Amino acid sequence: MGELLQELKDLVLPVDCAGCGAPRTVVCAECRRALTGQRPRPVRPAHPVPGVPAVHAAARYADAVRSMLLAHKERGATGLARVLGGALAAAVRASVTERTAGPVLLVPVPSARRAVAARGHDPVRRMAREAAGELRRSGLAARSLPVLRQRRLVADQSGLSARARWDNLAGALETVPGARKLLCGGKVVLVDDLMTTGASLAEAARAIRAEGPGAGGAAVVAATGNASSTDRGAAP
Repeated sequence: MGELLQELKDLVLPVDCAGCGAPRTVVCAECRRALTGQRPRPVRPAHPVPGVPAVHAAARYADAVRSMLLAHKERGATGLARVLGGALAAAVRASVTERTAGPVLLVPVPSARRAVAARGHDPVRRMAREAAGELRRSGLAARSLPVLRQRRLVADQSGLSARARWDNLAGALETVPGARKLLCGGKVVLVDDLMTTGASLAEAARAIRAEGPGAGGAAVVAATGNASSTDRGAAP
């Protein structure tokens, strides 16, 4: 109910740009360019933990992009889901380098239950749905497949080093019953809003591998400044 009320508010109340504060627009043209104006790039954490999959990011986590992600994630600005999902779809498309027998399966990294309850929505799952829809509209068969869940409580990740984050998350995720059959139906791409150390994606990849197929890569809306581009040239 809380999620529905927030969506209704987004529809009827005047809003300012979540990136820069420009009046009466969800995302202004300049902030939209910061999010989607460059080709998604392959990125890697500066000090990667074991098991981080190949990751593509649509943008760098800074300035307007940072503001938009925080507004959607922490302040319930659900009206941003479509534009953020569009950026995520571009990163997914960049990560898919070969044809598959089935659809691209977008598997969102799950948020902690207490975080979802506090926020009133699951931001990554919402963006994954939007991204899958955008991919289908562009002609690429895609599904959002939320088959990961937390199996135990984890500590707050903020302030932890890359290794500490990896230790904190090790073994924290599992797949839901019946996931194995679903995951065998296409190419699995892990999706998240943000990559910092890569620990969350590494743990998600481990949980998927436990079911057999493995992830064919990962895609995020943004990567932090300490993540370097593995593409010769400019970073995302």
